[in-house]
Amino acid sequence: MLRLVVRRLLQLIPTLLGLSVLLFLWLDRLPGGPASAILGEKATEAEVIRINRALGLDQPVYVQYWRFLKRIAELDLGTSTQTGQPVWDEFVLRFPATVELSLLAILLAVAIGIPLGYFAARNRGGWLDVTAVSGSLIGICIPVFFLALILKSVFAVQLGLFPVSGRQETGIDATSVTGFAVLDGLLTGELDAAGDAIHHLILPAVALASIPLAVIVRMTRASVLEVQDEDYVRTAEAKGLKRSVVRGRHVLRNAMLPVVTAVGLLTGSLLSGAVLTESVFDFGGIGSFIRTAIDGRDYPVLVGFIMFIAMVYVLINLLVDVAYSLIDPRVRVH
Repeated sequence: MLRLVVRRLLQLIPTLLGLSVLLFLWLDRLPGGPASAILGEKATEAEVIRINRALGLDQPVYVQYWRFLKRIAELDLGTSTQTGQPVWDEFVLRFPATVELSLLAILLAVAIGIPLGYFAARNRGGWLDVTAVSGSLIGICIPVFFLALILKSVFAVQLGLFPVSGRQETGIDATSVTGFAVLDGLLTGELDAAGDAIHHLILPAVALASIPLAVIVRMTRASVLEVQDEDYVRTAEAKGLKRSVVRGRHVLRNAMLPVVTAVGLLTGSLLSGAVLTESVFDFGGIGSFIRTAIDGRDYPVLVGFIMFIAMVYVLINLLVDVAYSLIDPRVRVH
């Protein structure tokens, strides 16, 4: 297992280096250069020259790239042109909210999607199968922001069952330890704060989980249908093994390989694409911050976000490989 993890980490280094080259070339090819992007379209030539010297943009390209790479390695992602704060500090402040939201969304999608997809496959053509397939199709077709607006309008505004926006009520004086509102409430014993944080998470998490849930249902159903007709499953049944053993060890376990890949990719997409959901619920995570950065052409934030999300994808892919090896030990030898 350790050898697998080390090998996968070494294979991911060229990926990150290639991405850093693309980002550097993108910055270098910005209209008017990064200085004009920072100062705006009305910047004078003298101001552009001054910024170029301050940022080292008048140095040779290879020197600029080395400095760019060194800063990324040191987690120095620059300073936001909008807030004036270090980009890394902004991410550390806001990313826990996005992680909480994305993790709850993917947990809901997995907890509902895998059993639903499995039983839909086991009852192929039945009412559960038809309902699951139709519901997953609707889930994929409905835009996340539209579903978020509907949930907010019905359950928060009209029925008042859930908060309209934010991560916690303003009157709750919660102690922040890690930045994760739910975890902080549990660690400090402030159960009211933890419960309130979960209460605020439910609606945006349900909205964000809609597409992953639909994908997992369809993926699980298709994978189970394919596996349950394999020769080794029929052999296990012919040997007289218990039905629960055949379904659990031979069908479901082998059917989980493509599902694990889908869950990994979906988790990465949730972490990087929760912009609309966070905007609807004013959740204060990384998504709304990135939207503001795009509007304000805050390039240090955008570059930092791309590298940050790339690292997240790298770690998620590593976890997927580890999960693969646990489900199918044959993967460890490749």
